[in-house]
Amino acid sequence: MRNQMLGRCPVCNSGLDVTRLHCPHCHTTIEGRFAVCKFCQLPADQKAFAEVFIKCRGNIKEVEKELGISYPTVRSRLETLIESLGYRTLPVPTDDPEVKEKRKAILEDLNQGNITSEEAIALLRKL
Repeated sequence: MRNQMLGRCPVCNSGLDVTRLHCPHCHTTIEGRFAVCKFCQLPADQKAFAEVFIKCRGNIKEVEKELGISYPTVRSRLETLIESLGYRTLPVPTDDPEVKEKRKAILEDLNQGNITSEEAIALLRKL
């Protein structure tokens, strides 16, 4: 079994560059400076969360069951993961009661599995 490639420096936690690639089949070696993928640079706990989230097809209820954590914890970890990958998270909710009700209905639909996380994000962004 091969060791998993590191995406972060074990000393200072900075992102690493790959400088050498080797094909075990034909023994070709390529040297240069290559960027490590975004997912490789995630901390181990965020990689594990991303894997469970994908395995559960974005169904937060299933992620809750799989990891034994609450809905708010799943949302918090998802927001952290999104930010770690370099994307903006949703804006802070407004105090408008009508918007709050619509947001709540969307999140309830998501929680019940009636809509996907992508659909929920799209609907929330429209508010």
